Amino acid sequence: MRGMPADTPAPQSLSLPGSKSITARALFLAAAADGVTTLVRPLRSDDTEGFAEGLVRLGYRVGRSPDAWQVDGRPQGPAAAEADVYCRDGATTARFLPTLAAAGHGTYRFDASPQMRRRPLLPLSRALRDLGVDLRHEEAEGHHPLTVRAAGVDGGEVVLDAGQSSQYLTALLLLGPLTRRGLRIRVTDLVSAPYVEITLAMMRAFGVEVTREDDVFVVPPDGYRATTYAIEPDASTASYFFAAAALTPGAEVTVPGLGTGALQGDLGFVDVLRQMGAEVSVGADATTVRGTGELRGLTVAMRDISDTMPTLASIAPFASGPVRIEDVANTRVKECDRLEACAQNLRRLGVRVATGPDWIEIHPGTAPSDRTRIETYGDHRIVMSFAVTGLRIPGISFDDPGCVRKTFPGFHEAFAELRRGIGG
Repeated sequence: MRGMPADTPAPQSLSLPGSKSITARALFLAAAADGVTTLVRPLRSDDTEGFAEGLVRLGYRVGRSPDAWQVDGRPQGPAAAEADVYCRDGATTARFLPTLAAAGHGTYRFDASPQMRRRPLLPLSRALRDLGVDLRHEEAEGHHPLTVRAAGVDGGEVVLDAGQSSQYLTALLLLGPLTRRGLRIRVTDLVSAPYVEITLAMMRAFGVEVTREDDVFVVPPDGYRATTYAIEPDASTASYFFAAAALTPGAEVTVPGLGTGALQGDLGFVDVLRQMGAEVSVGADATTVRGTGELRGLTVAMRDISDTMPTLASIAPFASGPVRIEDVANTRVKECDRLEACAQNLRRLGVRVATGPDWIEIHPGTAPSDRTRIETYGDHRIVMSFAVTGLRIPGISFDDPGCVRKTFPGFHEAFAELRRGIGG
């Protein structure tokens, strides 16, 4: 076996936190299931702790240890007849918990942070009202705060526009087995479709099989069975570490637990890196990305993996040609307007950027800088993405580095360790 050149970074194998998306869905399913569910290696972050706290406020028992959470399920809905739930910044918490509460009997009030109050909810609210749920927005229509006066959900057919967020569809799919007659959900538009596939696979693991007839999802009223469920690493979080490898010649990053059987569509980000020139290997239970010293420009539609748009934007200035990212209109209604946030921060770094309603085009090159402050807009993904940019541009700082606690409280320490390992 040939020896590795002395200046070649050593291969890095990373243990990353569990998936936020999977943890949130697992908490809903565990709460709705008949019996006690054990969640193995759940993500512990502000979002998921907020979700678990919300369940406790609704009267569910949630036992938490460092490596596992246990949830006593209640197919009949919340034990509390009345509750006030604060959803923090969590979109899954703010959208899934009112839907779960609707299946019970009582009065439940939900509110959220100013950031989450700005994010849209109306398509889901309309669908729940069409199903007979007494749901009222207390201030701005289609936004938190809101009150659900629950009396169970009969079920039936409902039409949903999920063009802003696939979470609207996921919330209704998760609700379906708790209704008296099941649901037929006709979807007129859908973004981030791989996240719906996560939902369907997890419902199957809890004993419910959803069928699909073109644009109609048919959910039976069968109820969920408790189980033991292991949470896989977060693929969106992995994108920053994979991008770091692609950006650094000779660097090699492997993430165990994310392989060909992974549920998360955001693992598809490595295919974008492959198109740009990185070496990518996806095995049965791990994925590896290696930087080749080549990073080509490209045009790519990222509608289905839009959470990784900022990751690609962060390395785009170092490509040999322009990088154009299309079909990402929904990134404008995330924790911030991510498309515009990326554009503005790249311009601060001297990068030529153009944007449109659903696209961004980033040209090669940056201005010399040893003191650029990135405006995060309180968005964890802006921080984590531009940390990757910092591998090439020294002196980058953030106005709110701590907002990573939303999904990965230990990000800065983990990324610093990677940086030392690859010599970035």
